[in-house]
This record gives sequence, C-alpha cells and structure tokens, in this order.
Amino acid sequence: MKSSVPKIDQLAGMNCYCTSFQGVGGLIKQQARGFQVSEIIDGTVLDDLSFVQDEFHKYPVYKLEKRDIDSNHAILQIKKQFGIQLKVLGLKDSKANTEQYASTEKTRNIRRKVRTNNLILSLIGFSRTPLAKSSLLGNRFTIMIDDTELSELSVFESEVRNIGNFYGLQRFGSERAVSHLAGREILKKNFRSAVELLLSYTTDYDSKMSREIREKCRDPQNYAQVLEMIPPGMDFEYQMMSAMVRGKDAIAALREIPISIRRLFIHAYQAYIFNKCLSTALLDGEDLLQGREDDLCFEIEGPIKFGKIRKFNSAVDSESDVVPAVRLVGYSFQPGNGRFEILTKNILQDEGLTARDFYIKEMEELSSQGGFRQAPLCCRDLNFINRSPLTISFKLPKGSYATTLLRELMKPGDPIRAGF
Repeated sequence: MKSSVPKIDQLAGMNCYCTSFQGVGGLIKQQARGFQVSEIIDGTVLDDLSFVQDEFHKYPVYKLEKRDIDSNHAILQIKKQFGIQLKVLGLKDSKANTEQYASTEKTRNIRRKVRTNNLILSLIGFSRTPLAKSSLLGNRFTIMIDDTELSELSVFESEVRNIGNFYGLQRFGSERAVSHLAGREILKKNFRSAVELLLSYTTDYDSKMSREIREKCRDPQNYAQVLEMIPPGMDFEYQMMSAMVRGKDAIAALREIPISIRRLFIHAYQAYIFNKCLSTALLDGEDLLQGREDDLCFEIEGPIKFGKIRKFNSAVDSESDVVPAVRLVGYSFQPGNGRFEILTKNILQDEGLTARDFYIKEMEELSSQGGFRQAPLCCRDLNFINRSPLTISFKLPKGSYATTLLRELMKPGDPIRAGF
C-alpha cells in the first residue's frame, strides 16, 4: 500500500492509498462532456409518477440537467429567476455534466421547462409526496481521462474492491480546502475565527487577485475597502463581510450564508474525522471488507443499496451479507468496542472535541446527530469503454465520490491540477 500522498489529500484526512496500482496519471474534466453523472433512484418512485396532476399526485417532480454550476447555486438561481423552491436528492459539484432529480412542495404555478445558460429544469411528472432523500440509491458515472500513461488495467480491476470510501476533496472545498477548518472552529464555539478563516484562508491554488483580497481580509479594518474589490464569484464572502461592516457579530455574519452551505462546514469536519479514521485503519492493516466482532455493519439489500445497521455476527454473517459501517461523529456518538468506533473516539480526543460539541446551542440549526457510512467504496459495474482517451463507467452508492476511485486509478501528483 502506497502511503506517500499529495499534501492536499492529507489536509483532507486521506493519508494513504488503498491499492498498489501505480496509476495511469492523466487529467480529468478537460472536455465538455468528459465527466458525466446521473442519479439512480428507486424505480418504484418513477413507476408511480403521473403525467397529470390530480388529487393523488400533487407534487411536481423535475429532472435537473446542469453544467458549470454546483447544486446549491443552481437551486438559488432557479428560485431567484423563476420562483421555484427546489429540493434535490443529492448535491453535485460544478465541474461535471450532471442529471439529478428534484421536487417541490408547491403544487401551483407549475413550470414545464425552464432553462438558463448552464441548466435545464424539466417537469417529468407528479408524485404522491415530495421526493425523499431515501429514494436516491446512487450515481452512474462516465468519465474521460486525458493524457494517461499505458498501464495494465486488469491489475487495477483486481484491486477495486479494496478501495476505502473516502470523502473526496469536493467535500472540503476542493482547491480551497477550508470547509472542515471552519466547521472545527464553529464546533469549538470560535465563531469569529470561523468567519476569519472563510474570508482569509489561502492555498497554493489561489489566483493573484484572490490572494490579494484574502490577505487584506486578515485585518478586519480592511473589510469596508475589500468589499469594493470582491468579484461576483465570492458572493458568500461578500455577504459575511457586509454583515461585519454593519456591526453584526460573527454568528450573524455566518448566518448570511444559506443554511445548506453552513451545514456543509459541519459535515465537512465529520468527513475529515471519517477520512482520518479510515486512513488509520488502513495503515494499521485493517480489512475494510470483512466485519469483526463488535463492528457495526450495514445489511446489504442490493448492489448499491444498504439496509439497517446491526452488530456483526461471525457465526452467521459473510462478506455477501453485510458491509462494515463507520459511525459518523455527532452529538449522539456513543462509541462501542468496534474497530472504527475506537479509532474515531481517539481522533476526536486528539482534536480536543467531544460528541456533545456537535450540539451547537448558539447555532442550533447546524447541530448534527451523526450517522453511518460504509467503510469500502463498493464500486459496481466498472467498465473500461475506451483507451484513448481512457474512458470508464461505473456505479457508486449515494454519498460516495467518483474522485475516490479516480485517485486510486490515476495516483495524481497534484490532484487539483489533474482536475479533482
């Protein structure tokens, strides 16, 4: 197992690789349709849609196709331009061509189709209830990798099942991996520090203008001046800084950011703890595929569908019955004796936090109970479609990252410049 990984991966808690495959190198997201993602949802949901709105099928269901915009900004754009308040099943980043499902609780003034320069929203029918996140099973990917080196791909195929279910760099802000750092400060009740990080944190990937702006933000006395310099792409920074200039406190400034984005700060920190737990387990030689006594596991209900959580039972459970689960830290986190729970408890102690800190009295809307996530990636239907450019397709369960598989396949020396 190769343990020398790029610095930015380590900043996100990914401290090792899971395969011995040397990597094909290359670049992703270089072509207009070089990174395609489409959601896989429970077939019963689509089967029950009505093309006509009636007393039983009241709620509009949409397909959202987008590019060059992430899901959160797409939702805000659609609400602002067309007055449609959407809820999506999964979040998709901006550096992809994506198809996803969305619904709204509004049952009047239905729009059949709307479009902007980077998205199309199409009505596909009406459902009995608004779509629930539980309807999402996973995602199907088709990805082109340009400028790859020749390599024996069968070696990679033989190791795919060993890949851990790391959260990808997108969860942390990609090249500006600051989300989990802000989340940590919020959990420690250092709200002013969270604002200052979000405004002033820089990385090696910042443009000259971005670096200049953020360096000025290190002195709050400069906020009023900096407001006149901020480009449109730094909208959340503008809102926070405007609040601070108006004399608002740090909590009020953070609340200028949409709640869906604010919650990502806490979720990113949970992801960081998860990644560190998985890295530690892998470097200790732990098997992510096979449960052990006291481990928590998901029951397997389908290729990319997991059921209820229960303790592993070596007398009856096999690898085809269950998949090891990692408990995500939150205010309900009460560690048992499972491998991953013990590791998570130790990491949390090293971070100077407790489970109780995830209940944030000052910003209750950001409190997080925790949850569960499968330890292995569980990639299905991997297929190498073409060699030049190298084109692959595969399916992943919801919440899993295509870039987690790609970092093992490509082993990029600089993930950001490789397109991650």
